[in-house]
Amino acid sequence: MNTIKSLLLAVVFITISCQGKAQSEQKSAQKKMSTIEKKQLELLTLDPVTVPLEKGLAKAYFASGCFWCVEAIYESVNGVTEVINGYSGGFTENPTYEGSNTGRTGHAEAVEVIYDPKVVSFATLVDVYFGSQNPTQVNGQGPDRGSQYRSILFFQNAEQKEIILKKKKALVDELKAKIAAEVYPFQKFWIAEDYHQNYERLHPNNRYIQGVSIPRLKRFQKKFPELISKKH
Repeated sequence: MNTIKSLLLAVVFITISCQGKAQSEQKSAQKKMSTIEKKQLELLTLDPVTVPLEKGLAKAYFASGCFWCVEAIYESVNGVTEVINGYSGGFTENPTYEGSNTGRTGHAEAVEVIYDPKVVSFATLVDVYFGSQNPTQVNGQGPDRGSQYRSILFFQNAEQKEIILKKKKALVDELKAKIAAEVYPFQKFWIAEDYHQNYERLHPNNRYIQGVSIPRLKRFQKKFPELISKKH
């Protein structure tokens, strides 16, 4: 009888101990998330950094899911000379692909769009942004889920911010739904690893490219045929 009682007490002790450990881990995770969220909110209060024109070309920054997809979309737009894949919107230095995938850096996969403002305007690039994604999907696009795939539009000055907010509001009014895209003052763009650059063009037979990226590109091109460069 004493043996059974001892076993029962041991089970109760282990159960309480495990529950205590689980609660402790949960509180630790909540505290960590709160810290990340606090750092993200701090970014919203910063003044935007303006990137100067270089040889008459301007730069714009967007996050819209997998950067392989977004790179191909913007490179097909007339007036865009180059698109570079990278990371932005976070609070850590020198982010990497592996690091951003943890969700603890705050960064999202983003693109740097280098364009000729005499040919295509920033406002049109914002139209491309909203028109090439599901604007209501939170923390991701299509099968890609997580904060590293969330949607962000970056502004470099008050004029760009106004353009973004007006177009976002118009989309809310049109869809009668909440738009997931966040609006951040641009701070810094970190270029991604070499193997991420020109990924769709260099890996046309990749299963993800075939199944996700190319269909997304074709849907955009069908929707905005007037914006597509003749080279595409």
